[in-house]
Amino acid sequence: MNFDRKDLSNEALIRLYRSILLPRMIEEKMLVLLRQGKISKWFSGIGQEAIAAGATLAMEGDEWILPLHRNLGVFTTRGLSLSRLFSQWQGSREGYSKGRERSFHFGDREHAICGMISHLGPQLGIADGIGLAYKLSKKKKAVLVFTGEGGTSEGDFHEAMNTASVWDLPVIFLVENNGYALSTPVSEQYRCESLVYKAEGYGMEGVRIDGNNVLTVYDTLRGIREYCIKYQRPYLVECMTFRMRGHEEASGIKYVPASLLEDWGRKDPVMNFENFLREGGVLNEEDVARIREEIHQYIEVELAAVKESPVVADTEEELRDVYAVRREVPAAPAMTVEEPASPPAPPAEEPVLEGAPVSPYEKSTFRKRFMRAVAEKPVAMADQVRVEKPIAGPATEKRLLEAIKDGLRQSMQQHSQLVLMGQDIAEYGGAFKITEGLLNEFGKERVRNTPLCESAIVGCTLGLSLEGYKSVMEMQFADFVTSGFNQIVNNLAKIHYRWGQHADTVIRMPTGAGVGAGPFHSQSNEAWFMHTPGLKVVYPSTPEDAKGLLIAAINDPNPVLYFEHKGLYRSISGLVPDAYYETPIGKARRVREGGDVTIITYGAGVHWAMEYAGAHRDISIEILDLRTLLPLDHEAIRAAVSRTGKVLVLHEDTLTGGVGAEVAAWIGEHCFSSLDAPVLRCASLDTPVPFNLELEKNFLAKSRLGEYVKRLIAY
Repeated sequence: MNFDRKDLSNEALIRLYRSILLPRMIEEKMLVLLRQGKISKWFSGIGQEAIAAGATLAMEGDEWILPLHRNLGVFTTRGLSLSRLFSQWQGSREGYSKGRERSFHFGDREHAICGMISHLGPQLGIADGIGLAYKLSKKKKAVLVFTGEGGTSEGDFHEAMNTASVWDLPVIFLVENNGYALSTPVSEQYRCESLVYKAEGYGMEGVRIDGNNVLTVYDTLRGIREYCIKYQRPYLVECMTFRMRGHEEASGIKYVPASLLEDWGRKDPVMNFENFLREGGVLNEEDVARIREEIHQYIEVELAAVKESPVVADTEEELRDVYAVRREVPAAPAMTVEEPASPPAPPAEEPVLEGAPVSPYEKSTFRKRFMRAVAEKPVAMADQVRVEKPIAGPATEKRLLEAIKDGLRQSMQQHSQLVLMGQDIAEYGGAFKITEGLLNEFGKERVRNTPLCESAIVGCTLGLSLEGYKSVMEMQFADFVTSGFNQIVNNLAKIHYRWGQHADTVIRMPTGAGVGAGPFHSQSNEAWFMHTPGLKVVYPSTPEDAKGLLIAAINDPNPVLYFEHKGLYRSISGLVPDAYYETPIGKARRVREGGDVTIITYGAGVHWAMEYAGAHRDISIEILDLRTLLPLDHEAIRAAVSRTGKVLVLHEDTLTGGVGAEVAAWIGEHCFSSLDAPVLRCASLDTPVPFNLELEKNFLAKSRLGEYVKRLIAY
């Protein structure tokens, strides 16, 4: 192994030695504790210390690093409390995640470390978001993210590399190539000779280095960091190394040829560097013994400081820590209006603004049919909305999509660090033209077209949040969220519970059927996310709520899924306050008073219910618009149930496992004494959404609404 000290002083060399020796000796202690049953699992990085320690020392202390299982050297080099690390590994409350996570599945803002999740790939997109934040704020910084050779097979690797290159982000992608992903050798993982060749495909630079040579790692990463900052470009580094233990200790290493273990044993990064320092006169035998004894004593003292008290679960605290608490006060209270709903806006022949770029999608038969159906299919609003408070100040008649745009524009004015991202949202204005004109007003840095890679962009939103930015991401259709599902339910939703980091982002979800768009552009998938603690889910049904809920979602420090019904974009309108205001998340709206039947619904279901009530004035119908699906307004539900004793839960989503199932179950458990009949659910058929308009009409819950109301009345 060829060590080149270049201009490094003896003190710098000794610091590097200590930085790789400390994690090695901690790991050796952890293996003892594992055999003693004091920890349950351990992912060993023995043999790979030079990468984590050398790369960390090459970065500035306030630059974010996103490590993996085998990167103990990142944590020790950044100076995290070792006693707290021991507590973390033992599942103690005194650890960095209060016993909620194991090993290295945690982060720490103070030391600019973002914790991994077991899926490995998603953190690559987070690094893109951090790099974007550095770029937008003109900080001379780079971000370092780790992955393994196995992780390069994941789609997240492709998406993150591509996005970083397209957006010119200062991100260092470091691949630890230790030859095996658990037991799968590289020969069964990829066919390229070197992973560095992948960099060329993304238009970025790459280099392959000896990951067991701490001087090579340190010097290379220093130079790459300078390059990324100077040229605002990403870089791929492949560090060749080996792990001398199993994937985790229970796995063993029987699948590794003995000759390979012997070969890599001779390349031990700690012993080779130690020998180099001895031979160069930097350290003598007494120095080495002293340093090792100092580290040994340090480990023992820190381990002795760990409190072995049992974890006592505090249910209230567990529930409280799922969500970040918003500290600022809303700008203004929500406002509602007592006024008959306005007639639908006149249909537009083609809802594309003059001069807007025209894509093949815009010209297509499907696009024209889809947008014409949206514009021409009015939703009848045959009864008036109940008033809670009069509108204060001027208000303007707006369609739903105009109210959403108004909320976005005012939020962009309110928050200078708010970024909009999505496919085709810039010059083109988005598939539904909601972001039309915002590019000219706020510029391309803040209104960003994204590559077609939902997972990486959701990851970006979290990375931006780590650096104090807010973001709104537009899913072109809510159906496409499946490509970013993991990031939402495992990264965004869980991060505050895991280590207290908020995810300050909104994901806009154009959703719903009724316009003949077929099974991949019409799904109602809000129930997927209602089951995930840590998310908030809102679904406005009126223009006023659309603006107010969007502003509230942007101001909320938690990840919010904001569903907006495509069929309502241009078919409903109403007075919307001109002011910047919020509709509170978690509060339902009483739409209509009634004494015979209560309909609990949201989204398009509100308008179906109002249309039915207006056409059947002989039935006194109470209508409750949930507006927020997570968290539900249970008190409003309880009050609506008590007014009639007969409840129908109506929604556009399919029946099984839908929102109605949760609402009906809660009512049965908590409001049973108020019921005069079973709670009924009126939902769409348990099929994919069909394309043919007649089939779609039969699919939708609206076609069976009258039947269910009659069943309740007759009970």
